[in-house]
Amino acid sequence: MHTGIIGAGKVGCSLGKYFVLHGLSLSGFFDADIHAAQTAADFAGADFEEKLEDLVRKSDALFLTVPDGRITSVWDQVKELPIEGKFICHCSGALSAKDAFPGIADRGAFGYSIHPLFAVSDRFHSYKELSDAYFTIEGDRRHLEDVKDFFVSFGNPVRLIGAEDKVKYHCAAAICSNQVIALIEESLMLLGECGFDEDSALAALRPLIAGNVNKVLENGCVNSLTGPVERGDAQTVRKHLSCLSDSDRKLYALLSGKLLTVAARKNPGRDYGELKALLSEV
Repeated sequence: MHTGIIGAGKVGCSLGKYFVLHGLSLSGFFDADIHAAQTAADFAGADFEEKLEDLVRKSDALFLTVPDGRITSVWDQVKELPIEGKFICHCSGALSAKDAFPGIADRGAFGYSIHPLFAVSDRFHSYKELSDAYFTIEGDRRHLEDVKDFFVSFGNPVRLIGAEDKVKYHCAAAICSNQVIALIEESLMLLGECGFDEDSALAALRPLIAGNVNKVLENGCVNSLTGPVERGDAQTVRKHLSCLSDSDRKLYALLSGKLLTVAARKNPGRDYGELKALLSEV
């Protein structure tokens, strides 16, 4: 199967290189920025096309690796070309194949959403970590298992999900990836108020962050939870709340409320009544 990539940014470059390293025949790259397409092609060891129709003609499968907001507009161009029997794929975590490619069945093509559960942060280096990425796939049932087997053959763990679950799935990924950064930024700000500069604050937090994440990955949330909420230490939580701004106090209380549900599972016989009452007042 000859695979073409439309969009020569971080995801396009990373997938292109990853595909080539796993023996896939890459028909080439296309990008509105010809220089970007050429750079991606040189990096992956493939060709690039100056015209979209030339890449479509050469390809059995097409990956639209453009920003989410541009997927459907690119599809509007692709669907006007001869695509019968071709696989049209995008890499958005939140969009389903049906939403991204309206009317694809009428064109005789097969649409798929293929999302690596991985933060692709670098155009030329992220491909090295893709072998550890979990891929989720959704789309036309007629070749769903074939597409799954395609990525399984690379050695990646793969899960099929329903179109109705795409937004919730992507929200879960964003909370775990992006919003954790917001919490770390909050910690850095508080440490800054204690006299730490950013480098020393990050160095101080490194073993705490890494140790906690590793414990969760190995043992799950319940077995990894420690701290004042787990202990039911309302006095310490009250002190924490007193040092925060109004908005940050609400965030702390909301997150602590979530932690209470975990704590109750870990310690079903412990009385968390006082702490629940305290948090409900915020």
